[in-house]
Amino acid sequence: MAKLLLSLHVLAAVIAVGPVTVAGSMFPASVRRAAAAGPDAAALAPVRLLHRICRVYALVGIAVPVFGFATASTMGVLTDAWLLVSIGLTAIAAGVLALLVLPGQQALLDRLDGGAAEVERRTTARLAMLTGVFNLLWAVVTVLMIVRPGSSTGA
Repeated sequence: MAKLLLSLHVLAAVIAVGPVTVAGSMFPASVRRAAAAGPDAAALAPVRLLHRICRVYALVGIAVPVFGFATASTMGVLTDAWLLVSIGLTAIAAGVLALLVLPGQQALLDRLDGGAAEVERRTTARLAMLTGVFNLLWAVVTVLMIVRPGSSTGA
């Protein structure tokens, strides 16, 4: 059962977090291109698509900790330090995404929808930085999941 749950956990992480990572990273540059194009509806389409990908896959991403907790419970590692740190970093990453990245994307999209001909480079740079923090947190969690320092089941 542990192997099945671990497989589902890893698949959920790849399928859910991967698209958010890529689409979120592409979003700021797409906003800048759309702003430069002016009130062209076609230029807004990629921005809307990238934001939608981030929103939808963020919801799908809820499966990652669900399968993670089930896997950890089955493996009897719920109190291991590497897992507790991973859980904390995952919670922080979820908070960055839900409270900073997605609202930041929506605010930029609203400005473009409102006909803003210019978007401050500072605003898109801040969003790119926040997305980078989200991506870095997930990279650290991934390494912790593989290395599992101090775990008796570690490599």
